[in-house]
Amino acid sequence: MVFRKPPDGGWGWVIVIVSFFTQFLCYGSPLAVGVLYLEWLDAFGEGKGKTAWVGSLANGIGLLASPVCSICVSSFGARPVAIFSGFMVAGGLMMSSFAPNIYFLYVSYGIVVGLGCGLLYTATVTITCQYFDKRRGLALGLISTGSSVGLFIYAALQRELIELYGLDGCLLIVGALSLNILACGSLMRPLESSSSPPPEKTCVDVVPDQYFVYREKEKTVEENISILEKGYIDEKCVNNVPDCKQDSILNKNVLSSINVNEKDTYKKKVVEQTNFCKQLAKRKWQLYLTYWKETMVLFKNKVFSALFVAILLFDIGGFPPSLLMEDVARSANISEDDYYMPLISIIGIMTTVGKLVLGILADFKWVNTLYLYVTTLIMTGVALFAIPFAKSYLTLAMLSGILGFLTGNWSIFPYVTTKTVGIEKLTHAYGILMFFAGLGNSLGPPIVGWFYDWTQEYDTAFYFSGFCVLLGGFLLLLAALPCWNACTNQSSKLPPNTYSYKVASNA
Repeated sequence: MVFRKPPDGGWGWVIVIVSFFTQFLCYGSPLAVGVLYLEWLDAFGEGKGKTAWVGSLANGIGLLASPVCSICVSSFGARPVAIFSGFMVAGGLMMSSFAPNIYFLYVSYGIVVGLGCGLLYTATVTITCQYFDKRRGLALGLISTGSSVGLFIYAALQRELIELYGLDGCLLIVGALSLNILACGSLMRPLESSSSPPPEKTCVDVVPDQYFVYREKEKTVEENISILEKGYIDEKCVNNVPDCKQDSILNKNVLSSINVNEKDTYKKKVVEQTNFCKQLAKRKWQLYLTYWKETMVLFKNKVFSALFVAILLFDIGGFPPSLLMEDVARSANISEDDYYMPLISIIGIMTTVGKLVLGILADFKWVNTLYLYVTTLIMTGVALFAIPFAKSYLTLAMLSGILGFLTGNWSIFPYVTTKTVGIEKLTHAYGILMFFAGLGNSLGPPIVGWFYDWTQEYDTAFYFSGFCVLLGGFLLLLAALPCWNACTNQSSKLPPNTYSYKVASNA
């Protein structure tokens, strides 16, 4: 398949629009799962920690399975994966309406919907990067707001649907809405040249030449034997006609011997194929060893190691508010009459604003993106410490807006990763960090829920969350201080393609 140069427009803007709506439709319900969380608590009567696993799995399983999602998109293409994942998300939501217990929701909502969202995220990002080069940052920024807008709208939508049709009816309707992902996926036309000539070589020709050694030898032997046989028979028939019958008998013997040679050649070919498979397995093993060596090189970078700890602790402590804030308001005995807007909707809309504002700030040359990211972590930790002191809707709404804005630091996280490890190792490093981000998303809400089950109040839980985020922020700040470069001369010892953040940020 021959790909054209990214057009940076044209059908690419259709890709941006359908990718936006794809993320809107698939992430709307999982990100606004806090509204469903309250209903599941009342319906199944389980503990808050056990119930919180449903939403945490739905948001974390996609990141945990990001390597598998990347392989699927690379193997089958963005459009087939998007259509298949649309069935997964819609089917998982509809199946959840018939859940008899919380364990059924772990599979239907947590794993099926979560994995479908992970596949759709990878598909939308991949197809957008194929269509855009110079405007790639703008295109990715536009499609990433789809999930935040989905959080804003689905929080109010699911709450209204629950009041009108109950929890089961809400999940059925939301699942039916997710079927629109199929229409969006069908428009994700792969970027390939339709006017390019068909390839001259077939897929078999891609196999190394040594695979056909015995095939060529066999062909040469057969040609030589046929030529000798033809000359020998013609000469005999010209000189002595009766000898032709004898020669035909001899010819049969020769052909039988050729069949024996063919069997020997087949055995040799099998041996050659076996050796080829062994060499291929050896090469794969070498690739795995190289991957782990490069991973160890990444962790020798102090800033990357601190970044890995920071993103894990940030997702453990910073993700629970988007899931549990509605229950926090109910635990504070805030009347529903005081609600002007769901707290999760406030988080969603402010996350969109945060992504745009922080992304714009990161483009300024005088802004150190690592220190900007550290600042968002420290401010998030302080806001989490303030939640136990909020006893009214107004204060909780203000804190929700602040936390939503600071959560928009996801938009600058790729910048920070690039400046830390270099563009050559961005894919490798980002995959590792996203895996641990998914682990933090999966563990954070259950841990906070277990703290509530243990203490019967959220104060200790959010103190713990704030401590985790602050610890990650201060560790990252300590690792990024310029004094490390002055004391250890780290920049001269770094391997190729990796460099200290100070040097990279000033470049």
